[in-house]
Amino acid sequence: MSWEQLRAGVELPFDPAITIPELHEIELPVPSAPALEDVEKVARVAVVERLAGTVHAGTTVAVGAGSRGLIDRVPLVRGTVDGLRDLGGVPFVVPAMGSHGGATADGQRAMLAKLGLTEESLGAEIRATMETEVVAHTPAGMPLYLDTHAAAADGIVPVNRIKPHTCFKGPIESGCTKMAVVGFGKQPGAAQIHSCGPVEMRDRLLAGVDALRASGRLLGGVASIESPAGEVIGVHALDANGVGGTVERELTEVARRLVPALPFDEIDVLIVERGGKDISGTTMDPNVTGRFWVDRLADFDRPHVATIVLLAVTEVSGGNVLGIGFADFVPAALADQVDWRQTYVNCFTAGIAGVRRSRLPMVLPDEESCVKAALSMCGRGFDEPKRVVRIQSTLHLTRCWVSEALLDQVPGRRPS
Repeated sequence: MSWEQLRAGVELPFDPAITIPELHEIELPVPSAPALEDVEKVARVAVVERLAGTVHAGTTVAVGAGSRGLIDRVPLVRGTVDGLRDLGGVPFVVPAMGSHGGATADGQRAMLAKLGLTEESLGAEIRATMETEVVAHTPAGMPLYLDTHAAAADGIVPVNRIKPHTCFKGPIESGCTKMAVVGFGKQPGAAQIHSCGPVEMRDRLLAGVDALRASGRLLGGVASIESPAGEVIGVHALDANGVGGTVERELTEVARRLVPALPFDEIDVLIVERGGKDISGTTMDPNVTGRFWVDRLADFDRPHVATIVLLAVTEVSGGNVLGIGFADFVPAALADQVDWRQTYVNCFTAGIAGVRRSRLPMVLPDEESCVKAALSMCGRGFDEPKRVVRIQSTLHLTRCWVSEALLDQVPGRRPS
């Protein structure tokens, strides 16, 4: 049966008693903090203060820009570039995103452009390549790769958001360290870190940043912290010792406490309106859904989600849907957008973390069919009330829509 046949109205065996429950919009209890008024200025000043003495007149600096949809990403990178220039440095921008963008230079440049990161918007040259050089080794012999443009510079400065990672747990997860060791390392750098299980991945990342720092290639980094409401609440410039050191570890703990949470023990059906590489490296963030699906990495006990429906993926993802396997049901329109080459390149690079996450969910004609299928297969009787949650995405989560069966479980509920 083709997806075209599904769209044409092939009858699906749903019990006629299955109806989609009415959903109520509610606000979620999330931590709050004031947003920064001028991210570009804060980044520029922080770079000048932190990297004075490290960056001098003529110092060439490869500034890392990634594939995630960081809030205020253009001002953040532009402020970093301007701060380096204020110190006399000669900065340029490198797509530091491992194998994303189909593991091609043009694909990575295009992904940056979709995020608004262009030479015009940043006021800096973008140098894109997938070629790498080995610039250091860990004590265990693991090579450290750098994009050849970055390797030719005096040093690198990754610019990234700090947040919990989707494949492992540790004192440092997603942020400047990960971009320095993995993102700047392109496909080979990403593959050797992701090829192992979650414990070794954590250890390799920490050993990698130590070796990179010792090589003198790591000048520092710029880290942002985002609130659950999708606002930048902190921008921090780090020196070389701060990247992978005490400062980034402390920022990781701050970011961990800000991850949006679904305050329910049991969810029968979770409907996610959109996922994407700009939202999470795994399309949907397992730190929200509770599903990690990596060997030797435990899923969360809470919330326990029986079924997940994913309705759409963002355009900037370019068809890369690593993490689509987290979903149980997707509409045919989403399946038509999948670029399996880009997805599988990313999955193979992700190693053990890409195995289950790359599987194809059930493909059904439309949103209604997907939701009804989830309701009929979630493990609760047709006559039992279903615990349904609908969210816009797993990134900035301050509100959601829930069925009546969950209303009394929302702490301090304030109907919108």
